[in-house]
Amino acid sequence: MKKRIGVLTGGGDCPGLNAALRAVVKTAMTKYDYEVIGFKDGYKGLVINNFIRFKPGDVSGILDKGGTILGTSNRDNPFHFMMKKDGVTEYKDMSDRVVENLHMHDIDCLVVIGGDGTLAAARDLARKGVNIVGVPKTIDNDLNATDKTFGFMTAVETATEAIDKLHSTAESHHRVMILEVMGRNAGWIALEAGIAGGADVIVIPEIPYDIHKIARSVLQRKNEGKSFSIIVVAEGSRPIDGEPVIKKSEEESHDSVRFGGIGNKLAYDIERLTGIETRVTVLGHLQRGGRPIPYDRILSTRYGVAAVELAHREEYGKMVSLKGNEIVSVSLDEAVGTLKTVPPDGELVRIAKSVGVSFGD
Repeated sequence: MKKRIGVLTGGGDCPGLNAALRAVVKTAMTKYDYEVIGFKDGYKGLVINNFIRFKPGDVSGILDKGGTILGTSNRDNPFHFMMKKDGVTEYKDMSDRVVENLHMHDIDCLVVIGGDGTLAAARDLARKGVNIVGVPKTIDNDLNATDKTFGFMTAVETATEAIDKLHSTAESHHRVMILEVMGRNAGWIALEAGIAGGADVIVIPEIPYDIHKIARSVLQRKNEGKSFSIIVVAEGSRPIDGEPVIKKSEEESHDSVRFGGIGNKLAYDIERLTGIETRVTVLGHLQRGGRPIPYDRILSTRYGVAAVELAHREEYGKMVSLKGNEIVSVSLDEAVGTLKTVPPDGELVRIAKSVGVSFGD
């Protein structure tokens, strides 16, 4: 009987998911003659048994496409699964149903492609005896056990292009232009895009800011004859005497706290303190959509191939990981233990400060 692999994509979408799926399916079928079952819409498909049996042609032409052909969800944790009965929302542990469905399909190993929430559920399923291999994806780049998650570099390129375009309008109108980017509690996108785009101020969650120091930087540039400033701010940033700006809370989502609005807060405060017209661009979901750049296509392909290799060797309960230039594996416990955030005294922050970037600290 052929060995059979299951695969799903969970959490928020990001560039490179289809490339990773393609690598899993093609490696499993071409190299090992395995069968592959895809579960739709993340863990929801695994709970309600919504699946497809992959054929080789199903993954043709998807390498450069954004999103995921399987669909995804960041609301469906099998251990805290939302169900509605008679109009009332309730949550149930459906992990036993997941195990039953995997046994029904004779799945030898489940490949889970996702971020910290999706992989935390994968770790918990592994503790129930499910054979699981994890693949790290998120534009936030905040998984601690890997140097890079796929999707991140595409998000950085998207944000950098936005900064490049904001430069011309900022200079023309003598304004302060603020770009608010994603990242939740990690400032990697803001930091790397800010450096690449030549931002004058970078605001990240790891370094709480003093608004007076940011205003001083803007005024100093004006006094030096530079009539505009570019500020990049990560959505989870906060002032030294305050909290992050929360757009809304959603109990049913893994990302229950939705950040949003820090750009507008900064704009109001900067205009009040400097008198300089300030405008805000919230990049939002543009960072998660669209074609993955070649770096992410290659990284997600490497991850997908490595995941199937782990499944073939029956090395379960692990996540594939990039360490330096090598693809290795780490335990799922290590993968989801802590978030990887920007070191405030790390090299990238020091580099930015060396070329005159203010962090408001």
